[in-house]
Amino acid sequence: MTTHAPQAAQAVTLPTTLDEAVAALAAMPTAVPVAGGTDLMAAVNSGQLRPAALVGLGRISEIRGWQYQDGHALLGAGLTHARMGRPDFAALIPALAAAARAAGPPHIRNAGTLGGNIASASPTGDALPVLAALEATLIIAGQEGTRREIPVSHLLAGVDMLRGGELIGYVRVPLLHAPQVFLKATGRTGPGRAVASVALVLDPARRGVRCAVGAIAPMPLRPLDAEQWVAQLIDWDNDRAIVPEALNAFGEYVAAACIPDPAPEPDGSVPQLPPAVLHLRRTVAALARRALGRALS
Repeated sequence: MTTHAPQAAQAVTLPTTLDEAVAALAAMPTAVPVAGGTDLMAAVNSGQLRPAALVGLGRISEIRGWQYQDGHALLGAGLTHARMGRPDFAALIPALAAAARAAGPPHIRNAGTLGGNIASASPTGDALPVLAALEATLIIAGQEGTRREIPVSHLLAGVDMLRGGELIGYVRVPLLHAPQVFLKATGRTGPGRAVASVALVLDPARRGVRCAVGAIAPMPLRPLDAEQWVAQLIDWDNDRAIVPEALNAFGEYVAAACIPDPAPEPDGSVPQLPPAVLHLRRTVAALARRALGRALS
């Protein structure tokens, strides 16, 4: 709903295939692709965006499901949060399903899509830390049927951006067949919007732990040193046992890596973190500790 009538788009195109959508974007360089429209309409309603043309992606059935491919799940960018939250998907990628179920009220989950969550790259996007922890890759559709693959972290960090006329077609996620956890803390900034989130996945084949912290920075943060440190403390051959003290230490390690202490002053004194930032760091520590504990339990 909008309180004022936005300027009408000059053209609306409704392709039925991914290649048709790419061709439409190439033919109309000023066009904006739209799937669920949860972020787009917020920008329109606030006056930040007045699209000259729209390319609707809702009729492209090929990107609204998933398939198995060489030990990976190939997820269509048109998958909605509501669909990813169902039990059959949760059995496939539990952390992503948990993030989808936490992505706001029902009308947002019913409309919002995986590809839209990635393309908008909002710091509070619930799927983003999960995809970062899973080290997912994106399959980008280009003109004349071309496809290229980039890590999702590269897109979020701005290392490799979408080019003109390109669309996110699919997300390739490794199937780890191991515990995965997504947790988030919410505040008063909006319905279900995270002030901090943590995604944690175990990779028993590599005896590794992968963790990503969301919402506290423009992109998900990976505390790589903390991951490597705690992985060495887990008894992978004995039900993934770990001493309780290591859980607390891991939480503190992750929080300090993502929200470090201020740099010392020229006189050698170390400034204190502001109370709000200190509270946020404690929140991240608690989320990381609980996530690891649940994954190992």
